[in-house]
Amino acid sequence: MGARGAPSRRRQSGRRPRYLPTGSFPFLLLLLLLCIQLGGGQKKKENLLAEKVEQLMEWSSRRSIFRMNGDKFRKFIKTPPRNYSMIVMFTALQPQRQCSVCRQANEEYQILANSWRYSSAFCNKLFFSMVDYDEGTDVFQQLNMNSAPTFMHFPPKGRPKRADTFDLQRIGFAAEQLAKWIADRTDVHFLYGTFLLASRKLHLIAIRVFRPPNYSGTIALALLVSLVGGLLYLRRNNLEFIYNKTGWAMVSLCIVFAMTSGQMWNHIRGPPYAHKNPHNGQVGFPGGTVVENPPANARDTVSSPGLGRSHMPRSN
Repeated sequence: MGARGAPSRRRQSGRRPRYLPTGSFPFLLLLLLLCIQLGGGQKKKENLLAEKVEQLMEWSSRRSIFRMNGDKFRKFIKTPPRNYSMIVMFTALQPQRQCSVCRQANEEYQILANSWRYSSAFCNKLFFSMVDYDEGTDVFQQLNMNSAPTFMHFPPKGRPKRADTFDLQRIGFAAEQLAKWIADRTDVHFLYGTFLLASRKLHLIAIRVFRPPNYSGTIALALLVSLVGGLLYLRRNNLEFIYNKTGWAMVSLCIVFAMTSGQMWNHIRGPPYAHKNPHNGQVGFPGGTVVENPPANARDTVSSPGLGRSHMPRSN
């Protein structure tokens, strides 16, 4: 067995080593350069993203809602990379636009942004911004938008979908309604009057939508009590009117009429903020009606009376 194995070992020792073909070295070099380039490009994207997030956090530390023009909109919203959600209100707050609903929507939007900014769960995954028509006309033209106010959500990846545009005509623009819409489009969830931010560890942090105190109801109640108390004091020697059946009947009728009125129905049922006529395309608002078509003259600006939406001129 030893003699037979010797020639095989001699044959193995006599084999020549195999080398890679000389044509494979350029391929390996090209592959190495490609890996280095991809790594450098990824590092560059990470640095650019870090700079954008740092800038947005700095703006948010100053104001809950920061204003954007065309350049800022393209840099921080349209241009990748982006790992954050952006809520943008397109509005027209200049006095010459005469958009009363824009000012009311801005107040509700400010309440919502302040509730998020000053909460303990505030992070760099959600930001609130604003684009005014007179400061970002090119943005309105780029998005083919000719009415204000309009709320849009720009997700971290991909383009906005149809549901990323808030249905203001049907729902209205109350801060609570905006919060529910944000819950559907982002990781910030709305439940029973609070935000709930869902983290990867499935921990829920409650964030209340905080409204500034409104003392008008308290003042009205105090005035009513004072008026009734003063009347009773002046008539303290003659209180027979309290037992007047006709007076109590009139008060009862007033209460019945108030409870069965359309205003009470609106308060309980919460009707749509606006109604669109399917036949002529007109949208009805409280206080006026506005047509959803763009103005015939690009230099004109149309605004509805009362609580209508301000329409921006569309460029040809």
